Amino acid sequence: METVPFAKMHGLGNDFVVIDGRVRPIRVSEAAAQAIGDRHTGVGFDQLIVLEPPQSAGADVFMRILNADGSESGACGNATRCIVSKVLDESGRDRIVVETISGLLPANRAGGEITVDMGPARLDWQAVPLAQAIDTLAVPIGLDGLGDATCCSMGNPHATFFVPDLDAVDMARLGSILEHHAIFPARANIGFAQVVSPGRIRLQVWERGAGLTLACGSGACATLVAAARRGLTGRKAEILVKHGRLTIEWREDGHVLMTGPVATSFTGTLDPSLFDAA
Repeated sequence: METVPFAKMHGLGNDFVVIDGRVRPIRVSEAAAQAIGDRHTGVGFDQLIVLEPPQSAGADVFMRILNADGSESGACGNATRCIVSKVLDESGRDRIVVETISGLLPANRAGGEITVDMGPARLDWQAVPLAQAIDTLAVPIGLDGLGDATCCSMGNPHATFFVPDLDAVDMARLGSILEHHAIFPARANIGFAQVVSPGRIRLQVWERGAGLTLACGSGACATLVAAARRGLTGRKAEILVKHGRLTIEWREDGHVLMTGPVATSFTGTLDPSLFDAA
């Protein structure tokens, strides 16, 4: 195998290594993902994205999402925007449909930003999933004074905790514990959110399989849904992360729209020996 080209892209600091396997199939083993994801000896990423030919009618590209620990994820909003931007630039089109293991995601360019229909927020306890039948509006966990979590699935499991002061929360410690809490049989992404006003929410997310990230698109969607369900905001708000903001809208039909920027940091090639055993 020749060297494997990649692009390093990010959405508000949530960063990805993107490999194109649409023409030449590329399988990335768990060990290869971990090696590429190492920020000291590899390229480093929050998620690794492999583009593949679409599997469903109506889709333009299939996006496979691997976490830094090598596990596979069903959704990543910031990565989806990056892939949409890349494919739109290649095709000269304004709209495409991205396929993931969780379903089809229609998307379009909106001015200088990308809007993705992340699909419906799934609110039933079995859809998250939770280990037992509990109202997902208020899931009692009782850790270090955190209130109840509000949970949903955005193609991957999310639990959002609303806190009065985001800066006072030990997110690295609590996130690592809560990801593996027994109530989450498939683990969970843990969001810590501070409502600044009815139209603005500060957010940081401990991502399942990746740890603390600078931004999380699906987490921003889950947070807006949680805030609206609790009556803390309306159905549209800005989600503020460390390097900017996402605009999230929870439509009346249940679908969640996410709008935000993307960027390419650099391109390069990977040693083919990484994939020899894949």
